[in-house]
Amino acid sequence: MNTPPVIQANDLTKRYEDLVAVDRISFDVSEGEIFGLLGPNGSGKSTTIRMLVGLSRPSGGRATILGRDILSGMIEAKKQIGVVPDISNLYDELSARENLLFMARLYGVPKALQEQRADDLLRAFGLYERKEGKFGSFSRGMKRALTIAAALIHEPRILFLDEPTVGLDVVAARSLRNLISNLRAQGLTIILTTHYLEEADHLCDRIAILVKGKIVSIDTPERLKSLARGRLSIEFTFSSGISKLMDDLSERLSDSEVALLDESRVRIYGDDPQRIFREAFRFSEDHGLGLEAANSVFPSLEDAFVRITGLSPVVMLKEKGGK
Repeated sequence: MNTPPVIQANDLTKRYEDLVAVDRISFDVSEGEIFGLLGPNGSGKSTTIRMLVGLSRPSGGRATILGRDILSGMIEAKKQIGVVPDISNLYDELSARENLLFMARLYGVPKALQEQRADDLLRAFGLYERKEGKFGSFSRGMKRALTIAAALIHEPRILFLDEPTVGLDVVAARSLRNLISNLRAQGLTIILTTHYLEEADHLCDRIAILVKGKIVSIDTPERLKSLARGRLSIEFTFSSGISKLMDDLSERLSDSEVALLDESRVRIYGDDPQRIFREAFRFSEDHGLGLEAANSVFPSLEDAFVRITGLSPVVMLKEKGGK
């Protein structure tokens, strides 16, 4: 007998006057999975989370958390969910331990369990040695880790993570992703919003891709990537910025698909590799650019994103500061 989904959304909608931020989306989340909401800023990811955790009232549709309606049963549902907002809700002037104890009281954790749970979480998140340190003095990575710990103080079954690694350096982001993977291994259900393609690929069991408030695809990362298989994909790296020259490159390769990855990298999809290489070399010579590398690449979630949405990954890269 199949276990019912822990989250179900049917035609969930949110309007702000003339703006439709979330447009009749439907999905379900199974217990123990990491379910990703992937898309650029303004796609409706955070608004969806806000509705599911009771911070924003839907304009239409219906959703349930552990069988409880998000309108009539949210008080009970909140006892089983933890929420990590994109901006921390902890207090700079309190220590790490004081913040966790405060959140334990707020969530109604029995007094006899509060200190033990706080200390267990501090150890699990590698923060015990800094337990008396003020939250305001912590690095971004430490702040993010403690914010997640605080959302787990009441031992919820479901954790909502809104853009967990935004603003973190590479090392801190990798550490936090490992932490999230470990939480999933412990059986926690996680709903993750992100516009980091590689983050969604690494962490998620399934991904819903949102564009302009609509879900355009839901599937596992591997199945999404399979949509891009069979296409030639070549990545070129130039020595200088090329974003202002993209119109010329696209015109030269009008029968191919050209996607700007960052200021020096471009990925080209097409069926004629000789012509692609020839035009890329001519492009670099005509504009006095150095061509540093050219590599065939395996299909990635980035390729699938381009194929499914028609948007260049540069949209995502600009929003995350090119990380």
